[in-house]
Amino acid sequence: MNISNYYWCFTSVIPPKLCDDIIEYGLSKKEVVARTGLYADKKLNKQELLDLKKVRNSDLVWLEEPWIYRELEPYIHMANKNAGWNFQWDNSESMQFTKYKLNQYYDWHCDSWDKPDENNKIRKLSMTCQLTDGSEYQGGELEFDFRNYNPNMREETRHLKKAKEILPKGSIIVFPSFVWHRVKPVTKGIRYSLVMWNVGYPFK
Repeated sequence: MNISNYYWCFTSVIPPKLCDDIIEYGLSKKEVVARTGLYADKKLNKQELLDLKKVRNSDLVWLEEPWIYRELEPYIHMANKNAGWNFQWDNSESMQFTKYKLNQYYDWHCDSWDKPDENNKIRKLSMTCQLTDGSEYQGGELEFDFRNYNPNMREETRHLKKAKEILPKGSIIVFPSFVWHRVKPVTKGIRYSLVMWNVGYPFK
């Protein structure tokens, strides 16, 4: 699918106090090892855990608090309209309060699935809310790979994009769930973020 905007960003729209409240609330909950779809619903043996860590190494807490959805979902609607995607979506999945500590990362991936879920829904829009200011850690860059042109013409300067707009605390970035992205390893400090996926019936 060719699109004009691969992401839409709102800079510093969530108040710092609310970001801190979300961090405090997330830290009060029991964290789990972050997984990918391949390892989502199974007990991992030692080798599987090592294989997972090659792709994704972070910790998270699942959240479903209505007060957080109320703050974030309006920006997803605005981004969907402003970016010109106009995707139909009608529900948000559980949120991930994610911690990227020293040397933790999430390598290249996209959030969409190859098949609809049990409700015949697919992920259409992904959102990341920056809870930690970019000055509080090093590394941990959110990067996108815009894969919409002839592979023989690939040049990193054309397809790799660092989303620097999201670095200020309280910034929100929204993008189609089929867009490839990664979080590079954190080299100092801790990066806290909140991730949400928004689903709807398959494209027609």
